[in-house]
Amino acid sequence: MKIAIVGAGAMGGLFGARLALAGQDVSFVEASDHAIEVISRHGLRLDTPDVQTTVQVPIARAAQLSGHFDLLVIFTKGFHTAAAIDSVRHLVGPDTWALSVQNGLGNAELIAGVVPAERVIVGMTNLPADLVAPGVVHSHGEGHVNLWSYSGKESPVVQKVAAVFSRAGLPCEADPQVQVAIWEKVAFNAALNSVCAVTRQTVGAVGSSEQGRQVLASILAETVAVARANGIAVDSERVNAAVDHALRNHQQHKPSMLQDLEAGRKTEIDFINGAVVAQGKRLGVATPVLQALYNLVKVSEG
Repeated sequence: MKIAIVGAGAMGGLFGARLALAGQDVSFVEASDHAIEVISRHGLRLDTPDVQTTVQVPIARAAQLSGHFDLLVIFTKGFHTAAAIDSVRHLVGPDTWALSVQNGLGNAELIAGVVPAERVIVGMTNLPADLVAPGVVHSHGEGHVNLWSYSGKESPVVQKVAAVFSRAGLPCEADPQVQVAIWEKVAFNAALNSVCAVTRQTVGAVGSSEQGRQVLASILAETVAVARANGIAVDSERVNAAVDHALRNHQQHKPSMLQDLEAGRKTEIDFINGAVVAQGKRLGVATPVLQALYNLVKVSEG
């Protein structure tokens, strides 16, 4: 497949490198001139338990690319999605599909403003990836990808994308219940990201506090209630178990939202807690704790 990876960060780097190594025709679309220069000059280095290699891949700003792609994979932060998909609209042909496995809610709707909704794929991944430096990606640990069409309809293209990913070492399942996986990850992120960000504490520090665990539990309960009101059969026990596992096994971890605040960067709070609050208002589900954490993170952003 001719694939454009939009965003050469940690996840984009992992997916793009794996796909390129598997023989797919991969190009990167990137907005950072520094990242473009580094990867153009030195290649993209991928360090995993089974692969330590440098991949030479084309990378450029969107305007420098031409022709139509089979698949656009969007790996930007949610607040960059609208600009990112608009920047590649000239790469969209009559058979182009787009995929989002980004964090949060609302990205698919933005993508569907450029790529027809019936050719948009949504998904969730928990594959680990860290951007050590521009063009250097580490991925240690296991994970998978779930994806399905945004329209909810079965498509041979979705099955093909899942097979291409799996052959590239990105374990992937075409899953009609992908919205369950998406919402369960949203619940996980809404809890740990926002609480750690507001308190400036690691996952372990939040988990060691009775008050911290109470706030986490409230956020999870509110998010699950909104999902279920939306007709999505989120498994409350599975969500709570995932958070408990993180509290036990990732005690020194600083979630990305905390890292963003510490670095003075904008967070994805609008696409996580904020998006759940908005859905709750639409569905008549109260989300007071989610709203409070959303407000506090927005204050912290300045």
